[in-house]
Order: sequence, then structure tokens, then C-alpha cells
Amino acid sequence: MIQGLLQGVTEFLPVSSSAHLSIYQHLTSSAGINLNFDLVLHVATMCATLVYFRRDIFQLAAEFFAGFKGLSSEKKEGWYFGWAVIFGSIPTALIGLMLESAVAAAGASMHFVGAALLVTSVLLLILNFVPQGKLKICVSIGLIVGAAQGIAVFPGISRSGVTLAAGLLCGLSAAEAFRFSFLISLPAILGAALLEMRHAGAISLLPSGWGAGALTAFFAGLLSLHVLHHTVIAGKWKFFSAYCAVLGLVALLFL
Repeated sequence: MIQGLLQGVTEFLPVSSSAHLSIYQHLTSSAGINLNFDLVLHVATMCATLVYFRRDIFQLAAEFFAGFKGLSSEKKEGWYFGWAVIFGSIPTALIGLMLESAVAAAGASMHFVGAALLVTSVLLLILNFVPQGKLKICVSIGLIVGAAQGIAVFPGISRSGVTLAAGLLCGLSAAEAFRFSFLISLPAILGAALLEMRHAGAISLLPSGWGAGALTAFFAGLLSLHVLHHTVIAGKWKFFSAYCAVLGLVALLFL
């Protein structure tokens, strides 16, 4: 349940879940964490995203597929969201696969994790001074956000932080950046889960405690999404920036 809470809270808040898991494993000497359990937690947080954005997903998916029926008619929002997610997932996958071995080494270095958290802290601090834009999502913005998401495979670089920053810097409104940041995360989380399945054995029945951990991750993830939504709309990034700075300095100086 402790690991589920850690995964659920930090997966969505801009504080880097991978950094927290790396620090947790370092402090508890549990670097050989069970891959099956890691997979269960990732699926739980993905389900939280699906539940939180269920209305957006159904509406945008319906508008996307409806766009194939009349090529001459005016396209709705879902058409552009769909293609942006599809094309944006390509750089995410390519960058993630190319950096896979480097990421594993980086996660074992508390100096790297600490430095990456400081980078995230500076990025979040900059967001306090970025005005909201009025642009709508498109393929080019999707590619930029997708590339940012690919870089976030490094522990300490917050996925939600860099994708929200990329969207806002491209001129999206806060609400638009928030929606797209987490819709484009679904293929990434699913892809990461499938990659973990290569090394994880089959799960027939969840061992004792795993179900509680998954449920904790799910509900903590829902709460984190709610908190982050209000943070993004209000533009209040200073707390998360300060938190990442403190945790980064702790990892650099004491771990």
C-alpha cells in the first residue's frame, strides 16, 4: 500500500514518480523490485487516467472516427486531438526505446536523480511566468509534447511537468494543455506496461497485498489528477517547484 500510494500520488503530480521510486528503492535496498508488482501499479494508475478523463475520451474518440465519414465537412476537436496523440506518441516511443539502457543506469545514480529533479524545479518555476495561450491542439504541437514526454523517461524529469510546460509554451490554454498532457500519456503508459511484460511472468492471481496496493495507487491517482487540474488552471507551480528543489538537493547531498 505504501508503494501504491507513492506511485499513485507521484505519477500525475509534477514531481517525477520515477525519481521517488528510485529514491525509495535506494533507501530500502529494494532495487530488485518485483516487475509484476510494478506492472500492476502502472496499470492501476492508467485506469485512474481513463476514469478521470472518461467523458473526454468517449467524446473525442467519437469525433475522431466520425471525421473519416465526411472528409469535406468541418472537422471537430476530436479529429485534431486524435491525430496529435497518434503522431505525438511516435517521438515518445522512439526516444524512450533509444534511451532505455541509459535510463536504467541513471535511476541507480542518486546524483543524476537529484540533478534531474533540480531541472524539473527550474522548469516549474518558469511556468509561473508563462501566460496562457489560445491555440488549439494540432499535430505539430502533438509532436513537440510527445518529444518532451520521451525525454521524461529519465528519473527526476517529471512527465506531467514537461508535457504541460511544452503545451503551455506552444501556446495552448491551461485547460487544453492539461487534457492533452494526460491523453497522450495513455499510449505511453500502455507501451511501458507492455515492455515490462517482456520481463515479467504471468500473473494468475494477485499475491497478498498486491490488490490493496493497486487500489491505493488507483484512488491516489484520481486525487492527484484532481489536485493537478486545479493547480494548472490556477497557475500555482511554486509549491511543486520548491518540493522538487528540496528533494533534488537531498538526493544530491545526502544519498
